Amino acid sequence: MPVADDERPVALDEYPVHQVPLSMKHVATGDRNAYDRCIFHLVDPEGHFLLILGLGVYPNLGVIDAYATLRAGDTLHAVRASDALDDADRMRMEVGPLRIRVERPLEEFVLTCAADPDDPAGLSYELNWRAAFPALWEPHHIQRRGGRLTLEGKRFVQAGRVDGRLRIGGREIDVRDWTGTRDRSWGVRPVPGEEGGRLAQDHPTEGFHWIWAPVRFDDRFLMIVTQEDADGHRTLTDATLVQQGHRDRQLGWPLTDITYRPGTRHPESAVVHLTDPLTRKPLELGVEILISSPLALGAGYPPADDWQHGTWQGRGWTDRRAYDLADPSAHPLAAYGVTDHAARFTLDGQVGHGIFEHGSFGRHDPSGFTGFDSVAPRRP
Repeated sequence: MPVADDERPVALDEYPVHQVPLSMKHVATGDRNAYDRCIFHLVDPEGHFLLILGLGVYPNLGVIDAYATLRAGDTLHAVRASDALDDADRMRMEVGPLRIRVERPLEEFVLTCAADPDDPAGLSYELNWRAAFPALWEPHHIQRRGGRLTLEGKRFVQAGRVDGRLRIGGREIDVRDWTGTRDRSWGVRPVPGEEGGRLAQDHPTEGFHWIWAPVRFDDRFLMIVTQEDADGHRTLTDATLVQQGHRDRQLGWPLTDITYRPGTRHPESAVVHLTDPLTRKPLELGVEILISSPLALGAGYPPADDWQHGTWQGRGWTDRRAYDLADPSAHPLAAYGVTDHAARFTLDGQVGHGIFEHGSFGRHDPSGFTGFDSVAPRRP
């Protein structure tokens, strides 16, 4: 009797990397929301462009997908691809025209988006991402709805430098020493398609406030993350400074003052208050927003209404489109999703670049937001 493919080992089973007594093509949980994915941010220091790309696998859904979005002016160019997950070749991170090749783990990557033969003026790139600092573990991330675990993620973050070529609209952009940040995470995270049931009804979300900010300076890397409930209770927090040859420094309990664009929750600038652990003197991280990209448009993050990560689109699905961001009212859902802001940062006399990722929905007492329709006051 022939042996079914799902009963055979895969190539990765040859290596001593197993964590549970299962083939490497299986995850240790049967949860449909199991995931393993990455995101890269490529920041133009002049603030003209922001390229975001990522790839994810959803083993219990049999899906692999990837995306790339480029913000240029008022246009967001997006490429998305999805396919059936090949369990036998999980080390090949490629979907449609999008590919991430690991040249040296934790050190160097090649990021590629092939040109569309039917639209040569569309988005394409060949980029080299090189680490500038060691990777840093983020805090273990857990969320529950009532008694049910809805999110558990293990994550690390890293900063580097990016060089290569980027093409859009018939224009070729020479990428030289852009700031690159990346995040790797895996675990369990909600994928669309599951009803909330009683727990969702009994435990509605009143408010959510999120900041995630990896920043590359010439000689140091700073990572800040905070998550707060409606009343300001913090469920996730970290501020860590990484320098070559030094032990990582924890910079206290970060507190952030955000200046919002009037009538919105769109940050224009911010100050993050930190503390030097040796001198106990205050440190201020200044944040100047350069260009923004809402993850609910093109990148597949909720509450996107045209495609979300992990959703089955059929075999060999590829989608290219452009979003006009000149009129925010044309994309109302984007205001209820996380937005990645390329930013210029200042700390202790140094200037750096990175991402100020921010999401604030519903009530947030420390910010003065009273509900989902509450926004920053208009200036007199």
